Amino acid sequence: MTAIMLGWNPDLREGWQFVYSAVQDAVHNAGFASVRWPVTVPPVPPGTDVWLVLQGANERGLLGHGIVVSDCLGPADDGGPLAVDVDLLLPRGEHIPEAMLSGRVPGFLLDDGATVLTVDQAQLLRAVWADYAPSSQSHPVDPTAGTLPASALLRSRVNRYERDPEAHRQSIAHHGSSCAVCRFNFEETYGSLGAGFIEVHHIVPGPELTPDYALDPLTDLVPLCANCHAMAHMRTPEPYSPAELRRLIRPSIHLEGSVVGPVEARAQEDAVRILGATLTDK
Repeated sequence: MTAIMLGWNPDLREGWQFVYSAVQDAVHNAGFASVRWPVTVPPVPPGTDVWLVLQGANERGLLGHGIVVSDCLGPADDGGPLAVDVDLLLPRGEHIPEAMLSGRVPGFLLDDGATVLTVDQAQLLRAVWADYAPSSQSHPVDPTAGTLPASALLRSRVNRYERDPEAHRQSIAHHGSSCAVCRFNFEETYGSLGAGFIEVHHIVPGPELTPDYALDPLTDLVPLCANCHAMAHMRTPEPYSPAELRRLIRPSIHLEGSVVGPVEARAQEDAVRILGATLTDK
């Protein structure tokens, strides 16, 4: 089985349906939300793609993606739920409309309940999702949930504070976009392509993350390039601090860089020309 489709009906108030806003918050904070569905389908193996669709009278279309994390324990009549981790849920009103889906996925119907998709339908649906689902601006190397099959991914549950887009924005606005350890700057190296891009690292040790902990993006997050960020997390549960990483960098192979403006560049060119002429005269 490659994929199944599960419906969420905004017109119903039945207790088994998840609370939309709560699941959205969980996905935003932790990267996924665990939900259970009472469904009547053949046994569904873990790793199966789940496409979530709106099935209301006025709202119909594709709204989210998830992954089956445990076998279906039995048909709905027997009370057997299907455990699903929802990893992306579009905001209400921004779903991919039914008309677009039916135009690009032949034979695709938003049936009530659970539907097993054919291999061709699943591939076409994934292509539609890749075209319209939002991508991550702060972590472009992470594929958008649903654009790759679960078999191609290794799931990791990361520090949610490092993935919060608003906290990320505030941290960069305060600290700038140069790495706090090696001072690498993406814009200086890649031009406009890298403008404003950098990862952020949560410096508060895990044991200090009590239930009443409140993130301060200006003091608790620092910008790190991908290399330094990876090295920071080589130690767990308390990662290396930026100061520790700076001491670990081998001075023999690391040189601090600087930006050379037009005036300095012309001065350097003039110096090379003058020195070259002097050497030639000799």
